[in-house]
Amino acid sequence: MTTFEKNFTTAEYQRRIDKTRAAMSDAGHAAIVICDPSNISWLTGYDGWSFYTFQAVILSHEGDPFWWGRSMDALGARRTVFMADDENIRGYDDTYVQNPEKHPMEDLARLLSELGLDAVQIGVEMDNYYYSAAAHKSLSDAMPKARLADATGLVNWQRAVKSEREIEYMQRAARIVEAMHERIFELAEPGMRKNDLIAEIYATGIRGADGYWGDYPAIVPMAPSGLDATAPHLTWDDRPLEIGEATFFEIAGAHRRYQCPQSRTLFLGDVPQKYRDAEAAVLDAIEAGLEQARPGNQAQDIANAFNTTLNKAGFEKDSRCGYAIGISYPPDWGERTISFRRGDTTVLEPGMTFHFMPALWLDDGGLEITEPILITEGGYECFCNTARELWVKQ
Repeated sequence: MTTFEKNFTTAEYQRRIDKTRAAMSDAGHAAIVICDPSNISWLTGYDGWSFYTFQAVILSHEGDPFWWGRSMDALGARRTVFMADDENIRGYDDTYVQNPEKHPMEDLARLLSELGLDAVQIGVEMDNYYYSAAAHKSLSDAMPKARLADATGLVNWQRAVKSEREIEYMQRAARIVEAMHERIFELAEPGMRKNDLIAEIYATGIRGADGYWGDYPAIVPMAPSGLDATAPHLTWDDRPLEIGEATFFEIAGAHRRYQCPQSRTLFLGDVPQKYRDAEAAVLDAIEAGLEQARPGNQAQDIANAFNTTLNKAGFEKDSRCGYAIGISYPPDWGERTISFRRGDTTVLEPGMTFHFMPALWLDDGGLEITEPILITEGGYECFCNTARELWVKQ
C-alpha cells in the first residue's frame, strides 16, 4: 500500500468543503482559519508532523482552500494536499518560528488581506490545542477591521458521518488493534518489564495487519497496573508485571491517520471476586448501551442505558462512557463533538463512529473493556472481534 497514493479523491474533498461552507454560511463566516491538524487534513489531505509550529487552512466561499505554514513544510503540503495550484500553498519564513519578537500570525494576516478578507467575519478555533491566546491577540492586532468569531468545532461536526472510504480505513485500523491485543496476551507474563511490552505493542501497531501498514496513534499506549490503574491516563515505566495485579491497555490501531481505539484488561493470577463482579456488571451494561446504538436514538440514550444497568449492579461511573472517533492527530483520538453522556441529545446517524468507553476505576485497580462501534442503517457494528472479557493469565 504505497504512501504516495492520495487518501481520498478530489471529489470527496470537495464534498467536505461544500458541507463546511454550508456551516460557515449558517454561522455568518466569510472565511475560516483552521489550525487543528485533524481538520486541516480532513479538508485538504495535508499530513505532516509540523503542528508544533503554527499552520492553518484558510477556507472562504470561493475557490480551493489555502494551506499556510512554515516554508519548509510547504514542501510536504505539495506532496499531500489535493490542491493542484502552488498558489494555494503559502509558507512563512523561518524567522517567525519561536521568535518572541514576531509572531507567524502577522504573516497570516498579510495573506488574509491579500485574499480580500481583512474586513470580514472570520471564524477561528478559539478553544483548540493549536490556536493560542498569543496567536489570537497577534491576529486581532494585525487585522483591526476584521471580526474574529469563534468557529471551534465547526469543521469537527462536519466529520461526524464518515464516508465509505473513511470507514474502510477504520476497519483496517481495527485489524491492527486486534493484532496489538493478541500480541499483549501472547507475551505478557510476571516479571516482564512494562516498557518491553510497550515496545512490542508499538512494533505490532506500526507493522500493521492484513497487509495494511500501521500509522502512529494519536495517543501513546496507556497501560497502568495495580494502584496506578486506579487512574485513567498513566502510561508506563520499567516496573515488571506482577502476579495479583490488573493492567488495562488503552491502545489504538491507526491507518492513514484514522484511529480505532480499544481497551482490554489483563489480570495475572487468580482473579478476586470484586473484579469478576465488576466484569459482569460492565459486560451487562455494555450490552444495554449497545441496544440503544441505532439511528434515530440520541447519544444520551446509550449512556443512560449503560449507567442504569451499571447502577443496578452496585457500580457507578461519573464520567462519559463514549465519544466520536475518526481521523486524528496528537494529543487525542476523539473528535471533540458527540459524547455518550446524559444531556447529549445528538441524534445518531448511519456512518457515525464512536469509542464506547465504559471503564471502571476501582480502589486497587482498573477495568477497561471498550468497543469502537459504527452506527449502521439497522443498528450498529463493532469494528473489532477481540474477545469481550477480562483476560486472565496464570
